[in-house]
This record gives sequence, structure tokens and C-alpha cells, in this order.
Amino acid sequence: MIPKGIPLKNEQMFKLAMTHRSASPNDVAGSYERLEFFGDSVLGLVVAQYLYEHFPQWDQGLMSKAKSSVVQEAPLAEVARKLGLEVHLIMSASEEQTGGRQRASILADVVEAIFGAIYLESGLEVARWFILEQLNPYLLRISTGDVSPDDYKSKLQEMAQSIWRKTPSYQVLGESGYAHDRRYRVVVLFDGEVIGEGSGRSKKEAEQAAAAEAIEVIRRNVRL
Repeated sequence: MIPKGIPLKNEQMFKLAMTHRSASPNDVAGSYERLEFFGDSVLGLVVAQYLYEHFPQWDQGLMSKAKSSVVQEAPLAEVARKLGLEVHLIMSASEEQTGGRQRASILADVVEAIFGAIYLESGLEVARWFILEQLNPYLLRISTGDVSPDDYKSKLQEMAQSIWRKTPSYQVLGESGYAHDRRYRVVVLFDGEVIGEGSGRSKKEAEQAAAAEAIEVIRRNVRL
């Protein structure tokens, strides 16, 4: 069943947006990956137009920074959690056992897939309305001039030092994509154990995403 608040009517489209590649390993069209690719472009267009129209005094560099602070893994994963999408994810048992249902990179992907699905079903105006509504807290923040991404690495370090008096470390798992569109995968470790994973268009962005996921893991498992 499609969660309340998501303007989709097609149950099959919603199911596709929730299907991880691990649940459809031999069918390129059977997972959310193509829909997520499309939704990423829709998201980028909507946010870019919003910035262009609302901040006529900003130059290209400032608009680019503002866009990056919104269109990144951590805020999108937070949107997915707010919508309760993690309970609707369809994935293999092994992926779920390794924490896939709570992984920020997967949650961000399905949100972009939802954006793409809404556009395909109802067009740009409905997709624009939904995207801006979901991202409103982040857009309000940049309206104050704060266009820097959240520093989840610093927050995680402070949290780890406060609880365990130790510092987490980061490790690059790999990179993929073409030279002009690289994607990095990074894990954050504590005492040798992975507590968060993230991806991004740079190592720094991937580290921030991994730290954001680790913070969520710690909050769920440690009484603060």
C-alpha cells in the first residue's frame, strides 16, 4: 500500500520504486535503479529552478553550493525515514541482514525513485510540489544564507568521544561511474566494526553520508 502523503496511484510503480537490485539481480528493469536515475534529474531540475527564482542575487557558485547542500544523501535519507519508506523496501535477505533497510544510500535512492515515479505518473508540477514540500526544512535553512552541508563527521566525532572516548575512522570501499560522474562508497568504522556506509560524488560527500548513517545507528542503539 502506498503511504499516505505520497501522490502516487499506481501500486506497481510504487513497488518498482521500492525494489532494490538485490531482489531483482537479473532484470535491469526490475529494480528502482533506472527510476532513481531519472528521479535524480527531476530533483536537480526542481531545486535548481527554485534557487534561480528565489535568489536572483546569488551567482552560479553560490547556487551550486546551495544545491549541493540539499541534493545529497543525508537529507534525502531523512526524507525517506519521515515518509516511512524503509518498511516498504523490497530486498534480498542477505541485503537486509547487513542493514540495507536502514542504509542511507538506499533510502536516498528510493526517494529519488519516488520523485521520478511521480513525474512519470502526474507530470512536473505535481513532482515539483511534492519535492519542495519534502525538502522545505532544508530550503528554509539555505534561505538564511547557510549553504554549507551539515557536518555529520564532526557531529559523529563529538558523539563518539562523549560516549566512548574514542574516534571513528573511514575507509573507501570503492568507486564507480565515468570520469565526469564518479561515485564513491565509504564506510565508517568504530573499533574495526562498520557502523555506517555512504556514497557520494566525492570522498568527502561519501564520508559525510556514512557519518550521518552512523549517527542514526548510534541513536537507535545507545541511550543518550
